[in-house]
Amino acid sequence: MSNKNASPALEQLRDQAIKNRASLEGKTLILVGTATCGRAVGALDVVRVFREEIERLQLDAAVIEVGCMGHCYAEPMAVIYKPGEPGICYGYLNEGIAARLPQDYLVEGDPCAEFALAAMEVHEYIPTFQDFPRGLIEQKAVMEHCGYIDPENIENYLAVGGYGSLAAALDRNPSEVIGEIKDSVLRGRGGAGFPTGLKWEMCGGSQEKTRYVICNADEGDPGAFMDRTILESNPHLVIEGLAIAAYCAGAAKAYFYVRAEYPLAVERIKKALQQAEKLGIIGKSMLGTKYSLDIEVFQGSGAFVCGEETALIASMEGEPGLPRHRPPYPAVAGLFGKPTVIDNVKTLSYVPLIIKNGAGWFRSIGTEKSPGTAIFALAGKLVNTGLAEVPMGTTLSQIIYDVGSGIAGNKKFKAVQIGGPSGGCLPEETLDTPVDYESLSKAGAMMGSGGMVVLDEGDCMVEIARFFLDFTQKESCGKCTFCRLGTKHMLDILERITKGEGRPEDINLLLELAEDVRAGSLCNLGKTAPNPVLSTLRYFRQEYDAHINEKRCPSLMCKDLIAYYILPDKCERSCDACVGSCPVEAIFSNEDRIKVINQEKCVKCDSCLVACPPQYRAVIKVSPPDEVLRREKGVK
Repeated sequence: MSNKNASPALEQLRDQAIKNRASLEGKTLILVGTATCGRAVGALDVVRVFREEIERLQLDAAVIEVGCMGHCYAEPMAVIYKPGEPGICYGYLNEGIAARLPQDYLVEGDPCAEFALAAMEVHEYIPTFQDFPRGLIEQKAVMEHCGYIDPENIENYLAVGGYGSLAAALDRNPSEVIGEIKDSVLRGRGGAGFPTGLKWEMCGGSQEKTRYVICNADEGDPGAFMDRTILESNPHLVIEGLAIAAYCAGAAKAYFYVRAEYPLAVERIKKALQQAEKLGIIGKSMLGTKYSLDIEVFQGSGAFVCGEETALIASMEGEPGLPRHRPPYPAVAGLFGKPTVIDNVKTLSYVPLIIKNGAGWFRSIGTEKSPGTAIFALAGKLVNTGLAEVPMGTTLSQIIYDVGSGIAGNKKFKAVQIGGPSGGCLPEETLDTPVDYESLSKAGAMMGSGGMVVLDEGDCMVEIARFFLDFTQKESCGKCTFCRLGTKHMLDILERITKGEGRPEDINLLLELAEDVRAGSLCNLGKTAPNPVLSTLRYFRQEYDAHINEKRCPSLMCKDLIAYYILPDKCERSCDACVGSCPVEAIFSNEDRIKVINQEKCVKCDSCLVACPPQYRAVIKVSPPDEVLRREKGVK
């Protein structure tokens, strides 16, 4: 099948979009990030204040809501483009700063550099993002327009070349497009890294006439928010990739499977689909061709296991979200028993870029076996959390220290948990590991969907393993005995260890159970569930030994193995900060006006430690708890 009239139809739409946007020429543009990260810290209030001030000052300016630029640590953010001046990005905004900028900058000409994060172009005295280490490492492909276009206005996407790849694909045979994707060596960004073009080819070559394509946006990993942000910031890019995949697979029906916990993403996808259908880009006779595609949004109920493709399919069919045996694989027999392509949000987002720039362009980025870029959600104990898009092969050290600006609070790096709850915890000696599928697997972790949680010296690795195993155990669908009961048994052991009730034989038992769960689980979620335990045992065995043999938590994190103690020689008698902060009234003054903690009443909430003035630092944590008794009795 070949269509020869898609591109002219799109050019007409693009010309009209550019013409409609001409009204913004010569105006000041204020772009405010209103994705979930911005909204959580008051971005909508910032938008309101900007609009009120512009109206009050009678300025020729437009306030436009955009998505996320990736600098989530600095939200709320806004970029101001004043005619004749380089754009300036402002961060950490509030209503007060938003009220000042129109008057100070737009009227009086003071750019308020004290509030600026960076200039968008070369500026007289404000550095650009490219002047920082992060700017030298990041290479934005999927995120190029995130934070710079209105995700709820299709004309913004059309004006930057949007849907051009779809038109180009419709003007070619599906086999040619599949060949381009195969030549690019695009691998699935949902975790497994399976070659995308091969999957499309398997589905497209089926003798079945009914085929489906699904965008898997069921992002459930703790600390992961890449898919949500892309859908909120540039939904048309994903729609375009999904439409190209459907065309190549010969599907007339496609779905977005999005968890209901992403209401803004769902809202913006639906609005984007309505706009694309209204213009004839999606739907019947797309762009004037013979190809028609119906795209529907399906909201999942938030079960972690439904991120696994066969469980996702079962959920869409109205069945419990339980994984199924493979083979047959979904590309052969998927939704309703028909051939089905399932790709992740990020995977589909690369497709229009590859069609536009060519397979060679994509292969020129990253490594030979893992070309292209990778998008990570940086969370945890970093100075600058948020999203980062870097070339494959970038080291963990570069991502953590150059992009993320290192560990917050001047603390020491301890580990990075990469690959979601089924990933692994990697220590400092592995920081030179390149980020690609093979290297991370060799180190004991996995690429996963792109979650990266950074831990510092205050994190206990036994507790971290317990936390992630607790998540996977609760999210287990229960179908497999080894996953259902094996992870529960492992979790019980870890909970005993963190309470100081561990036994020396527990280590070998954990290792045996981990192998059993790996071998006996049906889906990859079950097979990889023991990874946090195995990786922490591999790299942090000494912490397990301390918990078991010494009943001590070296990181002072496990509540049952710590106690709070007030140093008598540092306690200021006239200070009652700790007394006032204690929610259970466990702190009192002795006859010398020195503060003492009643250990039986203490709930170990950290309030006294936080409240104690820095110049005194009288409150400390100790482990094991018996150390408090020795201190109070004067025993060294």
